[in-house]
Amino acid sequence: MGTKIEEHAGKERGWLKQSSNVSLEDINNTVSVPSKGGFWRKLLAFMGPGSLVAVGYVDPGNWATSIAGGARFGYTLLIVILLSNLIAMLLQALSSKLGIVTGRDLAQATKDATGKNTAFFLWILAELAIIATDLAEVIGSAIALNLLFGIPILLGIAITTLDVLLLLYLQKKSFRIIESIVIVLMVTIFVVFAFEVMIAKPEIAALFGGFIPQPEIVTNPQMLFISLGILGATVMPHNLYLHSSIVQTRQYTRATEGKREAIKFSIIDSTFSLTIAFLINSAILILGAAAFYGTNLDVSEIEAAYELLSPTLGVGLASTLFAVALLASGQNATITGTISGQIVMEGFINLRISPWLRRLITRLLAVIPAFIVTWLAGSKGTGELLLWSQVVLSLALPFAVIPLVIFTSDKKKMGEFANKLPVKILAWVCTGVIVALNIFLIGYIVVTGQDLG
Repeated sequence: MGTKIEEHAGKERGWLKQSSNVSLEDINNTVSVPSKGGFWRKLLAFMGPGSLVAVGYVDPGNWATSIAGGARFGYTLLIVILLSNLIAMLLQALSSKLGIVTGRDLAQATKDATGKNTAFFLWILAELAIIATDLAEVIGSAIALNLLFGIPILLGIAITTLDVLLLLYLQKKSFRIIESIVIVLMVTIFVVFAFEVMIAKPEIAALFGGFIPQPEIVTNPQMLFISLGILGATVMPHNLYLHSSIVQTRQYTRATEGKREAIKFSIIDSTFSLTIAFLINSAILILGAAAFYGTNLDVSEIEAAYELLSPTLGVGLASTLFAVALLASGQNATITGTISGQIVMEGFINLRISPWLRRLITRLLAVIPAFIVTWLAGSKGTGELLLWSQVVLSLALPFAVIPLVIFTSDKKKMGEFANKLPVKILAWVCTGVIVALNIFLIGYIVVTGQDLG
């Protein structure tokens, strides 16, 4: 009996050592889940990872598309945002389930199922996606600094490298601190847009009508292109790697019942956070519709929305709050991009490097092209750079989604937690839609060289 207990304890310590893969420097950064206590106490312990995941759905890369969609087509495309978030909720639930049941994140599980060469190729794709995401945050933050303080975009891009020091300090302190900061920034963005929508006074009947599918979404080419931009960029590949790893920061019983409980609470956490992201994304489009629809104003970029928002709404604070939310969005996504980078590097190629070096390399790979393009082509060039960053994300997405659905449907890996037939069918349908739309998106951009707007 004593030997078995020691073996079990050894396995548990081994899992904890493995779970340090979640971009934390020591196991003290995990969060204990009470073995006893009510529903709310346990839920509070599990809350946090979902907020880090939700950040990817409200990053600066999506703002211009949503605003343009509202300005051009009113509330019609709200249904696209709703469907996008429902798909995201399903895939993030599968991602967290994979991490909880197998004790392996998506990058590790993919490496286990492939050879070293394939794993290396997939790591390169994942890294490119993270750099592309970081690029959007660099440009978004630089634009926000320019709008708020008049700082030139080139200088703003340089300033964004300073977040390395702050993030490393927080990461060394506690993972809970990072989660708390992300939640505060998400709440800030939510409150800002709730206020903006309130003063914009949208038409309530038309607003709710936007959640009803309309045939013109697929028959109107311009509307379809913007819909593809919203849907195609919704599920970020790095979010799937991230969620399957950070969910393991919770210490819970590894028995079947413990895993089942962990899955339940992690799904509640991610679904709640993604619901907030859905409300924010909807609010951005609603704001674009309420403020600019029918005005014949050209609102295709974030700067234009900022400049026109206060004059259109008649509230001087509107533009300033918009820029504050943009800055919060950029800083939020920066945090999750850094953690994701560590996860995929350790998961795919089993390489650990110092967090400061990892962060510096990723940020410089995003800052350098943004700096060069801005220097040569100005703000128009940064807009085009954002476009191509979305293409990179689209290319990488199927290589994360397809393995996720395969692994979570595999009874050998998941046991009784493997996807049931209805979930399996739904997951493959969603995967097919995402892959098809991303291929269409990439094909359109490559052939025409034009933005979806």
